[in-house]
Amino acid sequence: MMTELFQQALHIDSPWLIKSIDFDADKKRLDIYIDFKRGSTFSYPDISTGKAKQYKAYDTIQKTWQHLNFFEYECHLHTRVPRIKRDDGKVRLISTPWQGKVSGFTLLFEALLIQLCKAMPVHNVSQLTGVSDHKIWRVLDTYIALVKKDEDYSAISIIGIDETSIAKGHDYITLFVDLVERKTQFISTGKDNKTVVNFVEELESKQGDRQNIKQVSCDMSPAFIKGVKENLPQAEITFDKFHIIKLINEAVDQVRREEAQGNPLLKGTRFIFLKNKANLTEKQKEIKASLSLAKLNLKSIRALQIRETFQQIYQAETSEQFEALLKRWYYWATHSQLAPMIKVAKTIKRHWDGILNWKKSQINNGILEGLNSVLQAAKRKARGYKIKHFKTIAYLLTGKLDFSKVNSHYLPT
Repeated sequence: MMTELFQQALHIDSPWLIKSIDFDADKKRLDIYIDFKRGSTFSYPDISTGKAKQYKAYDTIQKTWQHLNFFEYECHLHTRVPRIKRDDGKVRLISTPWQGKVSGFTLLFEALLIQLCKAMPVHNVSQLTGVSDHKIWRVLDTYIALVKKDEDYSAISIIGIDETSIAKGHDYITLFVDLVERKTQFISTGKDNKTVVNFVEELESKQGDRQNIKQVSCDMSPAFIKGVKENLPQAEITFDKFHIIKLINEAVDQVRREEAQGNPLLKGTRFIFLKNKANLTEKQKEIKASLSLAKLNLKSIRALQIRETFQQIYQAETSEQFEALLKRWYYWATHSQLAPMIKVAKTIKRHWDGILNWKKSQINNGILEGLNSVLQAAKRKARGYKIKHFKTIAYLLTGKLDFSKVNSHYLPT
């Protein structure tokens, strides 16, 4: 009765059967021994046609797999797995219906590991399941490679590029995101122009075409610009407006810090100058209003007004209006007598076409920044990653990989 119950629960079908069950409450372990009926045949591709052919067992090899826990008890499946002898005399091990993609685990257990790793750091999953970190990383790497092996990149035409680091200033990876599908498509180590070369190689190895990439959103990194111009000939670059605003904010803050050295009114006002109006508290709004009094004639307020005016340019209704407003802004900024604002304005001038292109493309790295936030949160939870593991986690959390294609027990999220 017990063996029949487990046979149904584990979906053990002919020619397989449960031979015995060993339950050890003290060791908190359940061992299930599976065998096959005498005289059974097993399917294996024919050497000449590639079609499935039935073979009798030549000999067997003992195998063990960790399965889902039985309540709080570890569960392991044990089987003597048949080897068959092909027509060319070579001996091959057959696959069982429950064995996973990585040696030592069932498909169900591997599906559980992947689901858990999407919700918590690998180290925590290791503590929860009793499986070593090394083996869990092996499962993740194997499944990611299997899914990505059959991906088709032929439809990719609009991408975002951005780098992120494992730790501040250390070991960068560059994400290439499909801005239409809103997912990380490729990850390259580093942040130089070779990352674009690596992306193109991956693209064209998976039915993609560099000529089909029409729009690229990135920051003003010379390396990315060089990489795109040399390797994506049909792509127009749109400089991500969030990165541009970040540069202008840094200039505003530099003006404020320099002025604050001789003006105590500006002490502790950093976030008032960096936040948008809508995000200020009532108290911050009052402080800002008092600092904006004309009689104070603060350089910091003038720098802030230059930034706020730049943000309003993106509300222009036409490309012509957008460019006209940008020209007026540039003249104002370069005649502001504020060195940091003049410097950032000249940086914008050098990247003029990529900034104007936003009005046509309407793309930015907002999606990518959101994915990056997911990675940074995962990094904080795990207290850091090695670079190869960081790439794995990036694919797992932001790649929208459908693992059910290689493991039917995995439930897409």
